[in-house]
Amino acid sequence: MNQEIRNKYEVVIGLEVHAQLQTESKIFAADSASFGAAPNTHISPITLGHPGTLPKLNRKAVEYAIKMGFAAGSKISEYQYFDRKNYFYPDLPKGYQITQDKTPICIGGGVKVKLSTGEKVVRFHHIHLEEDAGKSLHAEGSSDSLIDYNRAGTPLIEMVTEPEIKSSEEAAQFMTEVRKLVRYLHICDGNMEEGSLRCDVNISVMPVGSKVFGTKVEIKNMNSIRFIQKAIDYEVVRQIEAVEAGEKIIQETRNFDPATGRTSGMREKESMNDYRYFPEPDLVPLHISEELLNQVKAQMPALPWELFEKFTKTYGLPDYDAGVLTDSREVAEYFDATCQFTKNYKAASNWIMGTVKSYLNDNHLEIEQLTVTPEKLAQLINLVDEGKVSTSTASQQIFPVMVTDTSASPLQIAEAKNLIQQSNTDTLQSLIDEVLAANPAKVKEYKNGKKGLLGMFMGDIMKKSKGSADPKVTTALLQKTLDSL
Repeated sequence: MNQEIRNKYEVVIGLEVHAQLQTESKIFAADSASFGAAPNTHISPITLGHPGTLPKLNRKAVEYAIKMGFAAGSKISEYQYFDRKNYFYPDLPKGYQITQDKTPICIGGGVKVKLSTGEKVVRFHHIHLEEDAGKSLHAEGSSDSLIDYNRAGTPLIEMVTEPEIKSSEEAAQFMTEVRKLVRYLHICDGNMEEGSLRCDVNISVMPVGSKVFGTKVEIKNMNSIRFIQKAIDYEVVRQIEAVEAGEKIIQETRNFDPATGRTSGMREKESMNDYRYFPEPDLVPLHISEELLNQVKAQMPALPWELFEKFTKTYGLPDYDAGVLTDSREVAEYFDATCQFTKNYKAASNWIMGTVKSYLNDNHLEIEQLTVTPEKLAQLINLVDEGKVSTSTASQQIFPVMVTDTSASPLQIAEAKNLIQQSNTDTLQSLIDEVLAANPAKVKEYKNGKKGLLGMFMGDIMKKSKGSADPKVTTALLQKTLDSL
């Protein structure tokens, strides 16, 4: 698109983010809420809405929603009630969805995002609790729709932003931060490919400076951050071109096709009146007590930005290191625990981002599955700092043994494998004298200015010592010996 035309318009984006809460059971029934079971095995008369059945609210889902509210700085509503949102869809077994319309559990708050232009807080309008619908499956080549109700009744929080996101980059960064946050809180696994975190994207365009929003279009069930960006970029161009051509934007729900990178119309958007909201008569109003708030607050972990500040201010790490380490709560906690046993915080960061991460990636493991404890890793770091082993020896010969032998300390492993560095100057001097005596022509070249031969001498000395010579001590002693010849 011509940049001059693009600059005439302002983009307005609002996101509705759905996060499945990691409770063991569903929000209003005792059915399992786990993912991946055979179709229609995690269902019951309550989930299917059989006559005479009554819902019962899952307390854990309420606690998880409050956790997200605390993390986002939202106000927690003291009194709430649930509503019925009426609409027909094959995967909605009751013909309505139990949700919170007038009294969402969390109001306001927001999430800070880092953009190429700086930092910005994307604000929430509200966060509400509701139940998920089932899933419609369409087999290729078949005209039939298959319905799996396992997901029906799974607890959700829906996080509704203010319409103030201005670009696809901003939307992507917001989703990245939300995914990180729900994972830190252990309230949602954040697996977008499984649909446990997904969002609806509302997009409109308006002339720069206008006070009136354009007609918004909704793109449903986006389960990839990359696809969210692509869908927004395509839709912005489509809408601007339509407006420039004098066409009317229709308020509709659209679908995004990852194969083509295009959106296409699905149906005209229902108005709020079509849902015929009314209070859910089978659930009593919900009162959030001060006692419950204090209980949830006591369970809150350190949040990403709090750990980032600690790692940069207390441990003196560069922003890059702190950003990598705080991307995952488990990695951040492992690093923090390691720092309780060593003062070389930068080395701990390097080890976790380097050797540890490589080992985990190669073996398809998460850091929670690492058999090397933070204390043992710190002992290895301290062993290097004390000059007893080199960094390469520690990472290539000691760490691999530590992974399988969890009982031995790094020092015990180093001693058993004869890896302790030789720093006795008399022994080292003998090795240096042997190497120099064996290479008189090279010594002469060195004395004539070919200083690069120092590396060759060091290599021969390290071979003779079988890698046990302390490189720092040996290098200093070698240079002193050569200078004296």
